[in-house]
Amino acid sequence: MTQNLPSPASPLKIGTRGSPLALAQAHETRDRLSAAFDLPQEAFEIVVIKTTGDNQALIAADRPLKEIGNKGLFTKEIEEAMLSGGIDIAVHSMKDMPVAQPEGLILDCYLPREDVRDAFVSPSLSSIKELAPGAVVGTSSLRRRAQLLNRRPDLQVVEFRGNVQTRLKKLADGVADCTFLAMAGLNRLGISDVPATGIDTDDMLPAVAQGAIGIERREVDRRAAEMLAAIHDLETAQRLRAERAFLAALDGSCETPIAGLAELDGSTLRLRGEVLRPDGSEALQDAQTCAIEDGPALGREMATKLLERAGEGFFDWRA
Repeated sequence: MTQNLPSPASPLKIGTRGSPLALAQAHETRDRLSAAFDLPQEAFEIVVIKTTGDNQALIAADRPLKEIGNKGLFTKEIEEAMLSGGIDIAVHSMKDMPVAQPEGLILDCYLPREDVRDAFVSPSLSSIKELAPGAVVGTSSLRRRAQLLNRRPDLQVVEFRGNVQTRLKKLADGVADCTFLAMAGLNRLGISDVPATGIDTDDMLPAVAQGAIGIERREVDRRAAEMLAAIHDLETAQRLRAERAFLAALDGSCETPIAGLAELDGSTLRLRGEVLRPDGSEALQDAQTCAIEDGPALGREMATKLLERAGEGFFDWRA
């Protein structure tokens, strides 16, 4: 039985970024914990922490993320707050998470995964196939950019960042003909009026861990460990263990176009992986199945084989 449960007088502090989506994810975590332990919402405190990535985004909204830094941009300050005791747990979008945590922290709780698909967003079109030659596509994702140009090298891609409303305004202003969002984000925000169409994963394999929420804690915090165990989703964990092992073996970052998705069918796990040249000129894929418990080993094996096929300099930008 979990001891010393939080209370309104001594709340469990949940760290998060301040975007609408990040807050929605923190609220979902709070609500699940509240229900699991029959606690009032006041027994939890949402603590908003501005990360380096958030600060840079404010002053350089059209600057590619690869020029600002790696995935740690969106987690560093949050993890520092947890190590110093300023917060008790942290809620993250798993596709933003580095594959290794700082010493003293552990990430072993995942909420049930949302829709993993990318969403094609356009006020007048419903698919990539409908884009005319030379059409302008807005995205800040190197993966989406490379996948798009690999399939449609006739298109133009421009840097495109900001929240949902900002991106929709850019589309309305004619900055681009379409953009992409994650279906999971739209669903979690309850947004139904965005002209979005889910893209089949056979047409655009998603980012590793897309649609998944992870909750990080201090390794020595037994109370947090016991509480988070009550809301942990095993199936999501099994899938992410394979996907993140694949990513770790590839040394993936915001500067490398990598896609990966694990799916379960009974006791079998199917893993698909893709690596692309940043300019989209070449894409390498693989798909294999294994027993669920062998998912991490398969992820590492698949990454090794793809790297061998890719050869040196595959991820370098071409002039």
